[in-house]
Amino acid sequence: MLSQLREQIWADWIWFPEGHGWADLTDHDGKVFPKTQDLWATIPIALCFLVIRQIFERTVAIPLASLMKVSDKQRVRASPNPILESHFCSTSKHPTQVLVLTLSKQTGCSVRQVQRWFRRRRNQDRPSKVKKFREASWRFTFYLLAFFAGLAVLADVSSPSGSYRKQTPLVPSQYWYYVIELGFYVSLLFSVASDVKRKDFKEQIVHHVATIALISFSWLVNYIRAGTLIMLVHDASDYLMESAKMFNYAGWRKTCNFIFTLFAVVFIITRLVILPFWIIHTTWVYPLTLYPPFIGFYFFNGLLLVLQVLHIFWAALILRMVIKFLPGNDIVEDERSDKEESESEDEEDERREKSKNGHVQNGHALLNNNHSKTD
Repeated sequence: MLSQLREQIWADWIWFPEGHGWADLTDHDGKVFPKTQDLWATIPIALCFLVIRQIFERTVAIPLASLMKVSDKQRVRASPNPILESHFCSTSKHPTQVLVLTLSKQTGCSVRQVQRWFRRRRNQDRPSKVKKFREASWRFTFYLLAFFAGLAVLADVSSPSGSYRKQTPLVPSQYWYYVIELGFYVSLLFSVASDVKRKDFKEQIVHHVATIALISFSWLVNYIRAGTLIMLVHDASDYLMESAKMFNYAGWRKTCNFIFTLFAVVFIITRLVILPFWIIHTTWVYPLTLYPPFIGFYFFNGLLLVLQVLHIFWAALILRMVIKFLPGNDIVEDERSDKEESESEDEEDERREKSKNGHVQNGHALLNNNHSKTD
């Protein structure tokens, strides 16, 4: 039964156009073709990336952050309060006004104190600027190297055609380019739990999964030309975005704005022009002149359309950021990142508390029954 299921899954008519099949990918006459088992190499490569990343962040990213004077503003920690902590961890990090009133009665604190406690507690959980710099520098390094590696591999790829070409053998540079890129995206999935979570977290997961599926499928059926160009188009703008983040965290305003503007231009050209009007058009239209559509054809192009929808979504965020910083020449803020909540209200509250109660302990207004609930 399992053998029959395996035969149905790997049937030629699912993966290849009419007249082609897995037999076409058999090595012959000194020519080597992609193999399914080649993809298993991406798992140890992904694990190696996780180790290399830790070494890189400790030996390169942290010293670089110090050199560029990346520092974090000292955060005032929320005072220990079991009732508020329990609500924060199990119920909501952003309580409604009704819940704030309820918690105020339960804890004996004023409404303003409860709001301040949640604001400070949320800030505690937000990633530090140095952590974000480390992640950006790691991705910048990989995307930059991958982009130039893709240009080198492109010399072995003559056309973006998505059609299956049995006469196109595999060259070593294409093999390493594929498994390293795929291993990197797999490593991003492995590290997603510990990485900085942004507002487009779900979209990022969809993008990583679609990219992994797209790279894997193009490898399996020898769509090496299209796959190489798709990866190169993505890497062309990614390293610019990561470098803009690095300068943003360092406070280099003019440099950040310049690089981000360059990134926006490259992103729009590569993701909204080259990819849909050249690569997707070629993989969708050209093959139909050679053979009727098949399941693999729809699967491959369907994944490309998923990526294209995400690109449109991110392009809207990018344009919104450009519009925000150009008129006032302000620093670029990543629309996908949670912004740290201001402590200015806290300082004003503390001055009020100090004038009323005469003291503040360890930078925290005391949370006890001695404070007025109508503060």
